[in-house]
Amino acid sequence: MEPRLVVDLLLRLGPEPPKMLPELCRWCWEAEPDAGRVETLRLLLDELEARGLGLEWRGLRGLAEERCLPLLRAVRLEEEAAAGRRLALALCRLLLACCRLAPPELLERAAASCLRELRAYTEQRSGAASSPGPGYSDIRVVVEVLVKLWPLVLERDPGTGELLLPLALTAVRVGEDSVAAGVASRLIPALLEQGSLTMRDVWDRVRRWEFPGSVSRLLLLLSSLSPSGSLDLWTCTEFWKVVQTGLVHTDNTTRKRALYLLNRAVDVSNALERDFALECQSEYDSCLFWWLGEKSKQLVQLWENYILIMETLEENQVHVIRPILPRLKSLMDTTVSNEKGNSLFHPSWLLCAYKRMFQNENKTVMKEGLFHFLDLDVTKYSIRTQELSDFICGPVMDALSESMLYSRSPDQIIGSCPVLAVKLQTLFVDFMENMPEEFKGDFLTKLIKSMATKHWCAIPILFISQALEHIPSCKTWGVEGLHALREVLRCTLTNHQVLLRGATQCYLLQAAMHLTNVELVMISDISSFLASIRTEEALSRGTKLWTEVCEWLYSNDRSFRCEDSATELHLKRPALSTFVQNIVEQYMKVPVADGENASYLPDWFEAQLVARMILLAADVEEQHCAEGALYAGEQNALAWFLRPLLDALTKLNTHAYLPLLKADKSLQLLLKLLEMSIPKHNATTSKDRVLNVLQEHIMSSVEHVLEYTLRRLTSELQTVLDLDRCSLYLAVLSDMAKILSTGGPVRGSWMWRFISSLTQTSIRHLQAANDGEILNLRRQIQLVAARASLAWVCRMTAQYPELQLDSLDAVKALGKFILISPFNHNLEKPFCSNKNNGLLEDGSSAQGWGKVSTQYVHDQWVCIYFILNKSVPLPESAAKKSCELSSLSVENAAPTLHACIEALNIVPADQVLPILQCMKILVPKLYRSEESLCVKSLDLAWKVVVDLNSNQQRFWPTLSAFVHIAFHHQLLGIAEECPMRVKVKEIISKLLKISETKTGVFNILISHCCQTWLPTGSAANDSLQDSFTSAENHVDLFVEACLFGPVFRKDQRLIQDVHTYIELLGDDCAANKASANENRDDQFVRIWAINFLCQLNGSNLLHKKFMEILVSKLLEKDEELRDTKGRYYVNSMIHRLKNRIWQTLLMLLPQLDQVFLSGIVETVFSSALSDNQASVKYLIEWFIILVLQKCPEFIDSFWRCFSYNPENSKTSICTFLAILVHIDVMLKNISQKDQYLKKALSVILPWCLNHNFSVRLYALLALQKVWEACLLSKLEGEELKFLEPIIESYLEQVGQKQTMGNAGRNWQRIQDHFFFRNFQPVEDYSLETIFYTFPSLSDVIEDEWIPGWKFSRVMDHFSFSSSIHVFNLRNQFRDMKPTDWVQQDKGYCLSDLDQDAEWTDVQKKIMPWKNNIPDQDLELLRQERATMFGRSSSSSLIVVASLIDKSTNLGGLCRTSEIFGASALVVSNIHCVNDKQFQALSVSAEQWLTVIEVRPDQLVDYLQQKKTEGHTIIGVEQTANSQDLAHYSFPDKTLLLLGNEREGIPANLIQHLDVCVEIPQCGIIRSLNVHVSGALLMWEYTRQQMMKQGVRP
Repeated sequence: MEPRLVVDLLLRLGPEPPKMLPELCRWCWEAEPDAGRVETLRLLLDELEARGLGLEWRGLRGLAEERCLPLLRAVRLEEEAAAGRRLALALCRLLLACCRLAPPELLERAAASCLRELRAYTEQRSGAASSPGPGYSDIRVVVEVLVKLWPLVLERDPGTGELLLPLALTAVRVGEDSVAAGVASRLIPALLEQGSLTMRDVWDRVRRWEFPGSVSRLLLLLSSLSPSGSLDLWTCTEFWKVVQTGLVHTDNTTRKRALYLLNRAVDVSNALERDFALECQSEYDSCLFWWLGEKSKQLVQLWENYILIMETLEENQVHVIRPILPRLKSLMDTTVSNEKGNSLFHPSWLLCAYKRMFQNENKTVMKEGLFHFLDLDVTKYSIRTQELSDFICGPVMDALSESMLYSRSPDQIIGSCPVLAVKLQTLFVDFMENMPEEFKGDFLTKLIKSMATKHWCAIPILFISQALEHIPSCKTWGVEGLHALREVLRCTLTNHQVLLRGATQCYLLQAAMHLTNVELVMISDISSFLASIRTEEALSRGTKLWTEVCEWLYSNDRSFRCEDSATELHLKRPALSTFVQNIVEQYMKVPVADGENASYLPDWFEAQLVARMILLAADVEEQHCAEGALYAGEQNALAWFLRPLLDALTKLNTHAYLPLLKADKSLQLLLKLLEMSIPKHNATTSKDRVLNVLQEHIMSSVEHVLEYTLRRLTSELQTVLDLDRCSLYLAVLSDMAKILSTGGPVRGSWMWRFISSLTQTSIRHLQAANDGEILNLRRQIQLVAARASLAWVCRMTAQYPELQLDSLDAVKALGKFILISPFNHNLEKPFCSNKNNGLLEDGSSAQGWGKVSTQYVHDQWVCIYFILNKSVPLPESAAKKSCELSSLSVENAAPTLHACIEALNIVPADQVLPILQCMKILVPKLYRSEESLCVKSLDLAWKVVVDLNSNQQRFWPTLSAFVHIAFHHQLLGIAEECPMRVKVKEIISKLLKISETKTGVFNILISHCCQTWLPTGSAANDSLQDSFTSAENHVDLFVEACLFGPVFRKDQRLIQDVHTYIELLGDDCAANKASANENRDDQFVRIWAINFLCQLNGSNLLHKKFMEILVSKLLEKDEELRDTKGRYYVNSMIHRLKNRIWQTLLMLLPQLDQVFLSGIVETVFSSALSDNQASVKYLIEWFIILVLQKCPEFIDSFWRCFSYNPENSKTSICTFLAILVHIDVMLKNISQKDQYLKKALSVILPWCLNHNFSVRLYALLALQKVWEACLLSKLEGEELKFLEPIIESYLEQVGQKQTMGNAGRNWQRIQDHFFFRNFQPVEDYSLETIFYTFPSLSDVIEDEWIPGWKFSRVMDHFSFSSSIHVFNLRNQFRDMKPTDWVQQDKGYCLSDLDQDAEWTDVQKKIMPWKNNIPDQDLELLRQERATMFGRSSSSSLIVVASLIDKSTNLGGLCRTSEIFGASALVVSNIHCVNDKQFQALSVSAEQWLTVIEVRPDQLVDYLQQKKTEGHTIIGVEQTANSQDLAHYSFPDKTLLLLGNEREGIPANLIQHLDVCVEIPQCGIIRSLNVHVSGALLMWEYTRQQMMKQGVRP
């Protein structure tokens, strides 16, 4: 029973009230207390107080301190425990009643304990205390107690507000969310209402909070206090900065709070009609919000539109957000200052709107917002330069970091610059041109610093760098800017896209040259920056970028700031030359102490820097000095730079005390000079004067270098750290060998002597180690160096045959030594002493010894591969001593392959390349005799490839080596079914599977197979016939290649598009020259296959058979696709496959003879009879046209295709009619055309009368073309005389109506279609037309377009010219657009948006801010649903749904009741709110609406109670006396009773109703759904209440 009814009964029927209180207390606590009993006791106390009845103090004190407070300390306000929350609230109210009746001491003690708890909590949250004080188990209960008690405390002592306020504000700032919400929404408002504190007092305390970290809590507090009045805060600039920060906050609730405050400010300002503006503390402050009474109407309209924009931006659907963009533009126009320098709207609010769009989860919305902002001419708006700069460097740059925004627009072709990149370039250029000079430097420095703080993906940083490069020359960046640029470069080098990475470096370097103020930087700063750019990716000698850098250095030579340690410059001497000379001298200076104690190899950075600057300075001198002289001297500039280096090199072997560090540095510099000096992609270096001079000077020290490295390699390397030096020496020797290979016999003799000595000494070291002795570290290091030296000798002998090293006795001895050496000889780990913590003798860690050992095995296999490749026979005497390998025969190859398998298990995956190269020679020799062994070796090799999948640097060469093994021409030639052939097929399937997710894998396989079957080079003609025989065994692989093209994700396609864009820039982007093109685009699989087919000759029997088998399999595949049940829509996988099939068939057609075509022509006609997408249809039509032209004998079969068949669709008939449009091509080789033309007329004319409009159009077009051919042929005959007037008048009538109506427009469209207007089937026959033009004009996705330049790139790999033209010789298709006679829908165009009307209607979600304060504690609101979410208590509508059964109706009613502000919803079972169907319809409305449980059998009592409270009981039912809803006026206090879904309101309840209201109907069905009925009445009630209050609904 309701507590109020219990109290009324007790007071009416019970004993004397004061005497019943103890009994009631015992009743309340005799069992576990519940909220109902506690509330009954509280109501009784209130009644006793109201009647003035005195109460005993001891009883009240005991009730409060012994009953209420202990329970309050124990209870917790858990979300799932509704009973506990109700109990806590009831106890708080009871405690308040006790304190109000008892003496003041009780109130003081209760309030003081709560203050202690709150202080302990805030100290703990602030980190000032270790734990809260003992007492309450839930701090939220403390807050509730203070909310109830503190108004009474303030009433008795008004000054105590100052005591609680600091604690409350601290709790808001540092407390948990639920605690902060409770304090902000309940406790602090109570302080303001009862005490002398004001909003300004609160603001003065909270404005010092950390900003912007505390914005969320600030807005929580401000929005909770807003009803108390905040007009005095609106003049504070800090307040509006908080609001603006809240509008763009990542938290949804925080944004709503900020929008609520803004909305309230506008509404109150309009109501007051006062003028006010902000208090600007300094000249840098902006007046963000102001109001002019005379312009209130205009300002209200502006702010309402802005609020509508911000509300709409809470949505994620782009179709909802697009209509508001014109409003955004209109608001931006209001920020333009008028003639008095004033504007109505501050632009920073619009920047908040753009930032919200940039933060949207929907990338399309983000892109729309970014495009809209970039399309603005921001320079014409009154946005402060500093503010706009911050916005561009912050939110705009954050948005630009999203890669998918850079995708091409639908009207752009592959290889175009993305629209966003173009707009970004325009923004940077316009913004910089209109910016005052004093701000340019700050903006660009801030911009590059913001870039340096982010981790960029490859595509965004590329196009942002390109936009920077487009900024006109502006001298702004100093040393700080260059350092920030280096940070950006460092971030760039972490991505895996080599070409994009290189292009980004190029653009950043060009931007640095345009934007650096050379007067603020030294050449040393420039050199450090240049050293951050990779030579092999961007700044390579011989590229256009290298030349630009040289020009820039030359033009600014005298403008650079002087070096700190520089002497006075020579008047005639360039500053660059002076700097380079100084850094070379400084680089070569090594203190004696440092040089003697050098253990680690010096860092390579300094050597790279010095080498690059030497070459730049030398090229500058070469380009701008006629004689190449340095200055008033005779010596070449480069020679002057090299003097310190050459001095050190000549002393390498003669100076006994030359520091090791100096020797290392000189060799490092020498190596970098040799590597960097050779221009990229420049085959002729004879005219390169700098390179020639460099090599000539280096040659003067070659003997010294060779002698020094020989001594070091053979006797002086002693520690693990020396192995790095070993790698350095061998790298220098490799470049030396390259130079000496072109230097003639004299220089070659130096290398002969060196290699002979090195080889002999290394062999002696390795032979001495076989004696079984225990080797110390020094001896083991000698072995590693010796093995590495021999591996180097093997590589040089194979790489430079012009040196004729294999004729040396030492190299011959090397071959014999390798043959008798044991395989996979491993180095034992050196002895490590426990006293040295596991360190080796030289002090280095023993953990890295495994890497040394595997490198030793790796070098051994390099030597073995050299011998296997040379096939050196071993003398019989030596063969008897060794069971390993004598000559490359089956008997001794098997042990070697066993050793390969063993090595694959020993050596890490990144070191297996020489082992795989050996297997490439061994497996083809053994696959018949040792098949199981070969299969096992392939399995292990494949495992190695898979293990390297994530290592991009090692994966591709290893995969290529594996493909050369598994697809050796001998293995490809296996025709019979055997384990090896099965293994090869298995590997093919595995490679195809990997190709679905990793681009470039299939490229390696198909390119290898194509070059195997059609070898290039001088031996191509000799081996062509033998090589091609195996191709027939792998036609299935070729079918896969012709149809290959996996559907990749958007991000993968985007990367491929950007790659194409960079490649098409050619020499304008130095990265195209600097980095090697790997052709990993998956289109190159088909390109290789098509180019291979273009090389075949139909007169060659092998080629002819291969092509016929391939065509048959492709037709079988097409038939299989026709029968498949998959969805065949535009650009589906089936569509793409069919398109690729017919493209391949079309390009093979010229090689097919009549005999073979006669066997497939019916199959082709059958394909044309099926439903096909437009692109496939055009290809089949083209194929048939060329077949009929080539073999007119098939024309009679073609006529049969027109025979009436109900199964033939309109598409197939249109296909054959389209073929007849090109009848002039079909009959080109026929002299007597009369019978064919007559037959064509007889076939076409019936279809001109077909009921289908499309068929009639095609028939009319075919009739027109055939009749034109008849007239040209001057065809005669009686039947033609009869048909002539009919056809002429028919065509004339069609021509006259071509501009009339839809039929006329379609007639014009079909005539303008490319296939009928411009296309010439014979003259346009080319790869470009088949693979690029047709797909682009046929609505095929761009992934399928293959431009001609890609075919040309691969064509160079073949020995013969293509049998088909690559490019179309006619240019008619270049300007063609995709059209068809059927109207096509066009995509949404961003540019159309700005042409829309300004006040386009906008979909919005209504936010009734006047009735909602979005800052209340959700937990506590659920405890008191009647006052939740700040709802005003003026609504007195109660909806009773206890008679309704279905959860869906109840959920819908709950949502509707909450929306229209009902005070409560009554249901039969409170647990229905947990039903999933209820929640699906209510969408959380039950959390914001009071839901009461009243069972149907309790309804009579409930209705009577509400009548006594003044409610009018209204039933929604059709009765004899029911009133029309349209004419009924609802009283303020209304209770709506809704009936059951089937039975309505029972008769016994109708008697308790005050009135019945019915909804007028016009239809036949007698009743509405109960939810709909209730919604209609709730809306009418709400509408009437709003009209009474003077509010527009």
